[in-house]
Amino acid sequence: MDEELIGAIDQGTSSSRFLVFDKALRVVAKHQVEVQQIMPKEGWMEQDPLQLVSSVLTCLEEVGVALQGKRLSGIGISNQRESTVLWDKTTGNCLYNAIAWCDGRAAEVSNKMVKQTLSKNKDDLRPRCGLPINPYFSALKVCWLMENCEQVRAAIEDGRCLFGTVDTWLIWNLTGGVAGGVHVTDVTNASRTMLMNIHTLQWDPYLCSFFNIPQSILPQIRSSSEVYGYIVRGALKGVPICGCLGDQQAALVGQQCFGPGDAKNTYGTGCFLLYNTGQQPVMSRHGMLTTVGYQLGPQAPVVYALEGSVAIGGQSVRWLRDNLEFFKEARDIEHYASSVKETGDVYFVPAFSGLYAPYWQPDARGVIIGLTNYTTKAHLCRATLEAVCFQSKEVLDAMNQDSHLPLGLLKVDGGMTSNDLMLQLQADILGIPVVRPDMSEMTALGAAIAAGVGAGVWRDVTQFPRQHVSKFEPQINPDDRDRRYARWMKAVQRSMHWVSSEENTSSVAGHKTTMAFSLGLLTGVMVGVWLILSLRRS
Repeated sequence: MDEELIGAIDQGTSSSRFLVFDKALRVVAKHQVEVQQIMPKEGWMEQDPLQLVSSVLTCLEEVGVALQGKRLSGIGISNQRESTVLWDKTTGNCLYNAIAWCDGRAAEVSNKMVKQTLSKNKDDLRPRCGLPINPYFSALKVCWLMENCEQVRAAIEDGRCLFGTVDTWLIWNLTGGVAGGVHVTDVTNASRTMLMNIHTLQWDPYLCSFFNIPQSILPQIRSSSEVYGYIVRGALKGVPICGCLGDQQAALVGQQCFGPGDAKNTYGTGCFLLYNTGQQPVMSRHGMLTTVGYQLGPQAPVVYALEGSVAIGGQSVRWLRDNLEFFKEARDIEHYASSVKETGDVYFVPAFSGLYAPYWQPDARGVIIGLTNYTTKAHLCRATLEAVCFQSKEVLDAMNQDSHLPLGLLKVDGGMTSNDLMLQLQADILGIPVVRPDMSEMTALGAAIAAGVGAGVWRDVTQFPRQHVSKFEPQINPDDRDRRYARWMKAVQRSMHWVSSEENTSSVAGHKTTMAFSLGLLTGVMVGVWLILSLRRS
């Protein structure tokens, strides 16, 4: 009997990947292609939808050939969530670039929508969809496109427009496109649009009417594990696509967080902490998001989660590398950060496009505070790693308040977790152990598990082999932890309300960069710029 193999497409902000796992959850083949990020204006991020598809097809073909005729039982998809694609179903042409999940152009649309709610509050729609009104979510991006793109308006009026997050766009193309492509999404991705009712798991007529988005452009909502369609071309032609999860939910499944109270944090471009709350949605009172964790089959129970989303995680390291040219490789940050024992009382709040959980403040902007003549590049590198950890602590504290069950340890994954210093800092700042699996492909693994369930390879998801892990224990005293956290919170407050509503309006027309560098002694922005330029040479 041939070995049962499962494939996983992992389409993210910076790359597309395809991995193949055996039944013991070992990676047997993989290929990766980087994808371009388009930054037309400050606070905007787009991607070419055709490049997303072509990069996935390249990965499928390369791995398919390498398998030398070995057959896959099925393929799952993990994708960047909230990123929005609109296209013409008669031609397959995109009506606009994909607007990425972290794009902030819909801030003014969001403000307008808040004013139209009954309570004039960003949380007015939470009881229906579990989410605050924020540019992060797909509905606001669609509203912006309807207001600003004539092609989109015309296609909607003519009945030619289809909407999808990246999973939907990929499945439609892989299963035939204009020649019979399947227009579907799964419950986890649908729960990130602000258009799905978190209780019924269907598109909500009130929400669609509120945002003035016709239901006719929306995909069918399906479970996370079932056959959606079949690949129609290439080396893997005929293989079923039978699993689909938003990337953070895929990591939740990959980390095998199958019980209420299990949680994981993924450190990638942003940071995303998901906490399994079981079969009932928990409405947050502390800035968390209520989302669908997974539904592994049409008849399987839906499992919900609380989520804390941090916009800027690994992106802050890339900012040091690309914008300030502190080092040539992102991994070099660990060398510089470990060369000093503390940050010199420097704090970095990387609110490049506002703050996500638990604040949901799109008007915040980045702050580096506490700079002195003592400050070096190494201190800023360490402060950057600490910023990621402090943001995760804010999310975890809020989550503990919502769940009333403090987390005893944190499972972690994502590209940044190869940095041992960062994970030790995270354990120190949280005051609980941090556990990293030795097999790092948690997002792809979750998509493979969903596909394996959909293909009938696995029936009991609690019987997977245990992963080998590395464990990081807290090493600082609680008083030091509390002191540093209080200083961090003070820095966060300094970042708030930097952009006025008038400046948010002008951002749609193109506004200048508003990153603020606040000095510890408030000696002026120009001095801060001079110091940072000096640090590049140190």
